[in-house]
Amino acid sequence: MQSQTSAFVSFSSEFRSVRFSANRSTSALGRTTFTLPMASNSKLSSQIQNISLGLNDSEIDRFADVGNKVADAAGDVIRRYFRKKFDILQKEDLSPVTIADQAAEESMVSILMESFPSHAIYGEENGWRCKEKFADYVWVLDPIDGTKSFITGKPLFGTLIALLHKGRPILGIIDQPVLHERWIGINGRRTTLNGEEVVTRNCAKLAQAYLYTTSPHLFSGDAEEAFARVRNKVKVPLYGCDCYAYALLASGYVDLVIESGLKPYDFLSLVPVIEGAGGVITDWKGQQLYWEASSESHAPSFNVVASGDEELHQQALDSLQWQ
Repeated sequence: MQSQTSAFVSFSSEFRSVRFSANRSTSALGRTTFTLPMASNSKLSSQIQNISLGLNDSEIDRFADVGNKVADAAGDVIRRYFRKKFDILQKEDLSPVTIADQAAEESMVSILMESFPSHAIYGEENGWRCKEKFADYVWVLDPIDGTKSFITGKPLFGTLIALLHKGRPILGIIDQPVLHERWIGINGRRTTLNGEEVVTRNCAKLAQAYLYTTSPHLFSGDAEEAFARVRNKVKVPLYGCDCYAYALLASGYVDLVIESGLKPYDFLSLVPVIEGAGGVITDWKGQQLYWEASSESHAPSFNVVASGDEELHQQALDSLQWQ
């Protein structure tokens, strides 16, 4: 660990994602157990070896199995409250929170604490959960990413689950519990949607790109100007999907997602999902995303850009001109 404070660390561009071929597996094994095939791309395999996480397949499979159980538990809670009447509270940052957010996170935490007592947990609603100040494994949870969509009855929110190993996201889950869609990304394996492999689509020019962001009103100052430079060059700018936009990108329906002011629990789970589908996700400077969580961590804000095509990603970075 580097220090007792949170830190974002950049990695060289040599670890950027490599596009997968579009061969697809159609073997789904149900809601809680998915087939997670290993990526066969030789360049990707080489990169994974260079990263040298020191994990074997059985460990990864167990993490994924528990991750599925955690997503199932959160979904059971969320569906009980979706489009029902409940109180809406306001957090210190003026963002809304509901009993569904809180109850879903508690259901997730209870499974993780029982399954991996030595792992730490960092949840959006309650922060750090671990007796120790540091842990090699940290689960980062956002029970409802897109609470505003949830409280207005729009099923484009999602439950986000990330597992960090020494700060690097090695497992990511995007779960849409109302639509029963679950994307799973694991380092070195292809991303799946309900057990079927997905792949991003080719789009090498901004002028041909479909761009998503949650809301243009979430940008301010220099970030607003930077976003406008990209928005004015794309084919179609679209709004209002929260984490679901990244899931659509992984499945090849969207080309580009750009957002500002995201917290670690908003995007860490997205990294393995996007990269495992052949896409690229970085900060606005092109640096890879990494968070060193601890008991003293405060979740900083971050600017994120994700693309289904590496050439498109570079064009977006060039247009953002972020210093």
